[in-house]
Amino acid sequence: MKIGIDLMGGDLAPLEAVKGVRQYLAQSPEAHLLLLGDEAQVAPLLAEHDLPAGAYTFVHTPQVIDMHEHPTKALREKQRSSIAVGFHLLATDKIDAFISAGNTGAMLVGSLYSLKPLEGILRPTISTIIPKENGGTGLLLDVGLNSDCKPEQLNQFARMGSIYAETILGIENPRAALLNIGEEESKGNLLAQAAYPLLKSNPALNFTGNVEGRDILLNRADVMVCDGFTGNIILKLCESLFGITQQKGIDHDYFQRFNFENYGGTPVLGISKPVIIGHGISREHAFHNMILLAQKMIYTGVMQQMSI
Repeated sequence: MKIGIDLMGGDLAPLEAVKGVRQYLAQSPEAHLLLLGDEAQVAPLLAEHDLPAGAYTFVHTPQVIDMHEHPTKALREKQRSSIAVGFHLLATDKIDAFISAGNTGAMLVGSLYSLKPLEGILRPTISTIIPKENGGTGLLLDVGLNSDCKPEQLNQFARMGSIYAETILGIENPRAALLNIGEEESKGNLLAQAAYPLLKSNPALNFTGNVEGRDILLNRADVMVCDGFTGNIILKLCESLFGITQQKGIDHDYFQRFNFENYGGTPVLGISKPVIIGHGISREHAFHNMILLAQKMIYTGVMQQMSI
């Protein structure tokens, strides 16, 4: 398998990306890595960190899409950038997965237009890991790709999330739930009221009903679905918990699990090949985990299982 990595994406690039690659290559790597970046900046780092030459292929990309550039315009005008070249390699089967902690918008646009959605999928989605208070793990989606959603999309998100939770997270027969403002079937806005009967009648789901905000961190469901506007707010709130505990000097195993670096990045679900979007402040541990996640997604063929 071949995994492409944008070394130039992120606030701490390319140093932390190179260190993450080194960490991966030091542990019996199963994938050949294609490293994309500006040779003038990257070559000295590759030499300094003594990366074994045979374990990777370097691809010179002289342009960089900055974090605040307009995604579509930047991809169109900077075709020699690390992100644009990465998606070209992915679309032409030169690599099996692509990773970047760079411009999130450009990564999403590239995912939608360079790769086609899987057959039957209305809209791709992105998810996030939710650490449960009992030590388990949950999945929340959508968390920002689709701010406004239709009921049919939430139904598909629940199915894709359930496949991901079972295949990648190892949760047997995951419980799917609709995030709502009450447990009763009639609760919620128009979206929630229309989505509920679709989820309830979907034979591919182990649907357990509604969950409320107070249930998100509890062991009430394994896969929770909502529109991307709501999900992104919850994601950012969860991220803040780790930051607050660090500032206050609170050392607790549970709150350590809110460190995004433990999970690497966010996969785009519903497209033909794995694309993993990292946090802009990703360090080496996050890059290492993104590579491991891409490797597992390729190995299990989880994306192809989501076709309808």
